Amino acid sequence: MREGLDHWQFVYAAYAVGVIGTLLLISQSWAAMRRAEARRERSRES
Repeated sequence: MREGLDHWQFVYAAYAVGVIGTLLLISQSWAAMRRAEARRERSRES
């Protein structure tokens, strides 16, 4: 019998961190893009 750690839990956790981080980065970038577009439109109206 072998008493070692199951490495797959760490692999799954690493993928989860990567995917969640990527999604957060995409949403933050999208929000910044929308704010920049709104600022551009406001500056064109003036």
